[in-house]
Amino acid sequence: MAKGVSGKRHAQAVFQIALEERQLDKWQADLDQIAAVLGDPDIAAVLANPKVGPEKKKELLDRGLKGISPTAMKLAQLLVSKNRLHLVKSLAVEYKRLMNAYSGVELAEVTTAVPLEPEEGEKVGRGLSAISGKRVTLELSVKPEILGGFIARLGDKLIDGSARTRLQELRKSIA
Repeated sequence: MAKGVSGKRHAQAVFQIALEERQLDKWQADLDQIAAVLGDPDIAAVLANPKVGPEKKKELLDRGLKGISPTAMKLAQLLVSKNRLHLVKSLAVEYKRLMNAYSGVELAEVTTAVPLEPEEGEKVGRGLSAISGKRVTLELSVKPEILGGFIARLGDKLIDGSARTRLQELRKSIA
C-alpha cells in the first residue's frame, strides 16, 4: 500500500475519533507531538530496531510523549509495533488538512522572493480568501530565484505571479 494512502486512512480514522470525542485541537497537538518525537532520527532508529524489546520501546514512548491522551499513546504504540513510523508525518499533515476543511479554512502555500511584511501577508491572504471563498491560512516561504512577485498554491489552484515566469513568457513571445 502506498505511504500517502495509508497515512490518509489513518488520519481519517483519527479525525473521526477526534470528532466523536469533540477534541479536534487536542488531537492536533498530540499528533504534532507524536510526529516530532517519532520523526527524530535517533528515536526512530531505536524504535525501528528489532533488537530493542517492546518494553524498552514502550518506556521510550512514555518518556517522549508525556502529556498526550491515552488514545493517542495507543496510536503511537500501534505505529511502532506495526513498523509504520514512516506514516507519522503524512498522518499529521493529512489530519491538519481534514481539520482545516472541517473548519472552513484552506491552506495557501505562498512563495515570495523576499520575506513579506505582516501587512503585505494580510493583503495576500485577503486576496486568496476572495478567490477561494474560505478563510485562508498562509504558509510562507522565500525563494530568491523567483526574482519578484509571488507563487501561491491554494488547494489544486496555482497562481504564478512571479517575475521569473513573466520573463520566461516574454522571452517565448519574442522568440
